[in-house]
Amino acid sequence: MNFKLPEDKKIVIFDGVCNLCNSAVLYVIKRDKSDQFLFAPLQGELGKHLIKKFNIDTNLMDSIILYYPKNETIHFKAKAALKVAWHLTFPTKLLAIFIIVPSFISNWAYEFVAKNRYKWFGKKASCMVPTPELKSRFLN
Repeated sequence: MNFKLPEDKKIVIFDGVCNLCNSAVLYVIKRDKSDQFLFAPLQGELGKHLIKKFNIDTNLMDSIILYYPKNETIHFKAKAALKVAWHLTFPTKLLAIFIIVPSFISNWAYEFVAKNRYKWFGKKASCMVPTPELKSRFLN
């Protein structure tokens, strides 16, 4: 499958059935004033394509994926979240300072929340359907 993705955007691949993840996506959209991010669920065609393309073991990964189409790179877990934060409005942008924390520490915290996200925040039966005004921000 060939996806024509805009190279001037960053793509956030997220767990489409996770309530925390869906809330985080809406949070990012609200603070992405320069319209840099597009979104796609892990369960969708693009999510599955990137998982296959980058040979990601989904059994070992409870994470968002931040994908840069321009240079074909991806980031996971805390690094992905902090890179997203860097591109948002103040004060969220300040969270990016935590990128200096060693990844084994920041990923431990990220994985702790990720492992418990369904228990703490719940889960939907199917992926979120974006509202008509947000539809242009979602791929698939």
